[in-house]
Amino acid sequence: MSERHFVVVGYDAAELLDIACVVSALESANVQGASPYYKVRFVTPGGRPIDCGPTVTLHTSETLERVTGPLDTLLVSGGIGSEDAAANRLLLAHVRRLARESRRVASVCTGAMILAAAGLLDDRRATTHWRWADQVAARHPNVHVDPNPIFIRDGNVYTSAGVTSALDLTLALIEEDHGPDLARTVARQLVVYLQRPGNQAQMSMFTAPPSPANSLVKRVVDYITAHPDADLTAATLAADAGVSERHLTRLFLKHLGQPPGKFVRLARTEAAAHLLTSTTLPMPAIATRSGFGTPETLRQAFIDCYGIPPSQYRLTQSRITPRAAAPGTGSNL
Repeated sequence: MSERHFVVVGYDAAELLDIACVVSALESANVQGASPYYKVRFVTPGGRPIDCGPTVTLHTSETLERVTGPLDTLLVSGGIGSEDAAANRLLLAHVRRLARESRRVASVCTGAMILAAAGLLDDRRATTHWRWADQVAARHPNVHVDPNPIFIRDGNVYTSAGVTSALDLTLALIEEDHGPDLARTVARQLVVYLQRPGNQAQMSMFTAPPSPANSLVKRVVDYITAHPDADLTAATLAADAGVSERHLTRLFLKHLGQPPGKFVRLARTEAAAHLLTSTTLPMPAIATRSGFGTPETLRQAFIDCYGIPPSQYRLTQSRITPRAAAPGTGSNL
């Protein structure tokens, strides 16, 4: 195979980042020597320009209706226009047609609505942006919606969470196609971290990843980031990994530059940061879910990491418009 045909589907009011993250990562992979390279095509119904907000219009000469297989990958973008797109019978018919001719099918964010409406997620586990997960589940009871992971693979169908998770998904696809070295090179080129595991909660992790060459460290890190509230003492992690605590510490220092305990504390702090900005959970619940146990332990870790208490972080960074102050979110923390 000399090229991988990768088709990205857009429509009116599609999210620009959903499209750009995928296309930019694939083009970067080509520049870095992907072989076979990605032949990326951005298509729209009728080949028409699409508005991605009030200030950006995307143009293409590629028409959805004229695309034929076989394809390597068909990816449907998300955006506020996804509901209208999911109700467009002609668009759904062509998505179904191309899915049959594709090695794998994927969606970003609310693009899952379109795949679900096309029947491509029936009896499959899937994810989407946490804000629309309940809506997708209610409209499509045959789809097993999990709002937590960044992305999910079920067979040859991939779904991902909101917006920038498009990068996580695309990097995972690049790694699947060409191996971890190229994926990490692309991540460095784009100045993003590789890699948040797909089963990680929908949060922004800043923890530097281990070298994929060491599968044991990667496996332990994946578990830590996905289960911050578990028993994550170095002794327990070492026992679960089948090595001595001393050996695990040596591996962490070599590949991450820090011992397991320090890495766990940082991962838990970042998990708490996500909960602070994306939920109205009270501080005791956040402390429990992020593995700190008590609000005071959370507060100290947060100040050590970010220099401010969690209550101030929530006040300045929250993506939730509170209807009323949640109990336990007072300024004492």
